[in-house]
Amino acid sequence: MAKADYAVLLEHFKKSYGLITGELGKVIVGQRAVIDQILAAILARGHCLLVGVPGLAKTLIVSTLAQIMELSFRRIQFTPDLMPTDITGTNVLDETPEGRREFRFVQGPVFANIVLADEINRTPPKTQAALLQAMQEREVSVGQQTYRLPDPFFVIATQNPIEQGGTYPLPEAQLDRFMFNIWVDYPSVKEEERILAETTSGKKVELAKILNARKILNMQKLIATVPVSEYVISYVSRLVRASRPKDPTAPPFIRTMVDWGAGPRAGQALIMGAKAYAAMDGRYTVSIADVRQVAIPVLRHRIACNFAAQAEGVDSGGIVQRLLETVPEPEVPKYADQAPPPDLSGIELDAEDE
Repeated sequence: MAKADYAVLLEHFKKSYGLITGELGKVIVGQRAVIDQILAAILARGHCLLVGVPGLAKTLIVSTLAQIMELSFRRIQFTPDLMPTDITGTNVLDETPEGRREFRFVQGPVFANIVLADEINRTPPKTQAALLQAMQEREVSVGQQTYRLPDPFFVIATQNPIEQGGTYPLPEAQLDRFMFNIWVDYPSVKEEERILAETTSGKKVELAKILNARKILNMQKLIATVPVSEYVISYVSRLVRASRPKDPTAPPFIRTMVDWGAGPRAGQALIMGAKAYAAMDGRYTVSIADVRQVAIPVLRHRIACNFAAQAEGVDSGGIVQRLLETVPEPEVPKYADQAPPPDLSGIELDAEDE
């Protein structure tokens, strides 16, 4: 496919992104950074964890996004008595018309394009672990059978940071499977006034269907083809390695305040997230600025601070910010090749998209 065709694909991608955010703006007031991060995770085939106090429209953002994208959507309310089979499904014993008895698999709510795991930290670890295989391999094993999940498939979990009683913190292995840890903050004064006015007026909003599953899969393929130069990859590698206290390149504050740092999956998430941001902006290649833009949501749940950091009032987000200020950007030669050419095989536009 020629470069002009690549430009058409990127322009269509940027247009679709604008339409999605426009429709979301009919229901969601503000929260633009949160919306961008969720969209970037979805388009990069990632999962995300939304962290915020109650009443900040976390669930509403996800359910509205599912409507706009015309995807199947299931909301699972995590509670202390929830069992793994309540998520994955189970085998039930049926009697056939011939009088024979046989097991039949009944799918659980995880068999959907978008799964909202609401208050995921309110259920015990064995139930939380029911999502591990689904998030990583996008399949579910029940008994001796393995079932593929729909494609595309995303888990968007919510978590209340102020509630401690009756909660079970997610283990590090499961946290690492979330591409982004997204903090949902309070709205500004003007945004809150608009929320109060619009949500108490009784007005109903009609949402348009912008994308379907096949179009999203095409957009995901396009994200994967966005070129990344060796200099950006080098910067990502140095940034991730500098977060590990035992690495020779780790700055002094990492060795003092961090017990363990990010693994290679963090570097993959940084590159894919940066690719998504570049494509949403309609650009051909990934820049260092794209990496820095996704660094905090990618790294803050993958860095474990110790008591020394807590004593100084520094959290993992502050550690990542200091890393961004410490790790130097690579020097790029003026006439260096920025990135390899994209491979666009397998990506097609519909006639109405061209």
